[in-house]
Amino acid sequence: MAIKFIVAVITAESGHADVVQKTLEAAVPVVRQEPGCLQYELHHDQSKPGRFVMVEQWQDAEALKLHSEAPAFRQLSGVLNGRASLDILDLAKIV
Repeated sequence: MAIKFIVAVITAESGHADVVQKTLEAAVPVVRQEPGCLQYELHHDQSKPGRFVMVEQWQDAEALKLHSEAPAFRQLSGVLNGRASLDILDLAKIV
């Protein structure tokens, strides 16, 4: 199976940037231990306060599916719900 390349853009609602950032930072080391996680890196968009970008690589679609069902993702989703929007880009490498 092919490696899955994901870019998740998380935009904090007004007044929630600190809690969103802390929650994302706490999730990173836990998610990196999940089976099939090849890359999980958090970035802050310097041009837009409150916008964070997670760059991810997963061994395959099954690993990504397991991530979406894992406790760390469920907890992260629960905290971000109502505090941030999430836009997920599922990328296919061309070259």
